[in-house]
Amino acid sequence: MAICVERSPAMVVGLLAILKAGGAYLPLDPAYPCARLRQVLGDAAPRLLLADAAGRAALGPEALVDVSVVDLETATPAWAELSASDPEPRALGLTARHLAYVIYTSGSTGTPKGVMVEHHSLVNLGLAQLVLFGVCSNSRVVQFASFGFDASAWELVMAFGAGAALHLPADEFRQASNKLSDYLRREAITHATLPPALLQASREPGCLASQVLILAGELPKAELVRSLASASIVNAYGPTEAAVCATVWSCPDDFDGPVVPIGRPIANTRVYLLDGHGGPVPFGAVGELYIGGAGVARGYLNRPELTAERFIASPFVEGDRLYKTGDLARYLPDGNLEFLGRNDDQVKIRGFRIEPGEIAARL
Repeated sequence: MAICVERSPAMVVGLLAILKAGGAYLPLDPAYPCARLRQVLGDAAPRLLLADAAGRAALGPEALVDVSVVDLETATPAWAELSASDPEPRALGLTARHLAYVIYTSGSTGTPKGVMVEHHSLVNLGLAQLVLFGVCSNSRVVQFASFGFDASAWELVMAFGAGAALHLPADEFRQASNKLSDYLRREAITHATLPPALLQASREPGCLASQVLILAGELPKAELVRSLASASIVNAYGPTEAAVCATVWSCPDDFDGPVVPIGRPIANTRVYLLDGHGGPVPFGAVGELYIGGAGVARGYLNRPELTAERFIASPFVEGDRLYKTGDLARYLPDGNLEFLGRNDDQVKIRGFRIEPGEIAARL
């Protein structure tokens, strides 16, 4: 079921309602360009669309012709006479293998692809967060990411999986680091997941820190991490195809390294650094990062050939599947992973040119 509503409590209620009913949600952020929204809607072809006035305006009347719209502003909504209790999943034949959401990639590495993530992957993510970040019922989690981006799922399950409060800052706070800093302090936010670029643009990045500050979306610079010493800093890495997050690194108090690692796998996740023949590379050598375990997505919607190419059977664990990330990494002496870039046609890393699938010499 597609959902195109403005950033509001109704957005969160809509997402939870779809999940509780055992459905899969397709987020369409009204702030995105109309062409992007129509492209996603046309490719996914959802049966239903939950929309408000902002969503309908963003999509335009032409895009609404071939989909049944559930209008949030209807005087007598379709669900008015339905039971207020949650449906019983077992009675509906639902399992953890049903889809939770389909989120489209940005298209930065080609045509946007709809990634199909199942309920069990989202549950695994939430349970891992409780342990890694100490989220509890007294926590206050900020929902910063656009809900068209998979980091929003990360924020939602972090809060509601622990019974914590979820805070939705207005766009004016999200788009200006100085206003966001004031918002985080005023709302006593304990857990924030923010892009390093936002912090880098701040004159005083340390003032943006909450009790736990998770950096995600891009590799942060070491000097930025050192400037955030007032918080518990975590660097999170993961593609959309591995249910948001695959590895995390917690910054030690005495961190003074030249690079920020992406850390180690979260619970029920396996990572492998492989060469062009599918074999493990030597410790310290560069290899392509493959991810296995509970977070691996079902595949790409309507893209069976690409799914078969990027999601493969694991040769290491029977019954497991691996996602071929296209990212290069190596193990550091302490066992943490260092991210080194994309394994595109040619990638230059610190003076070494690595051909696709080849193993770089130990750096």
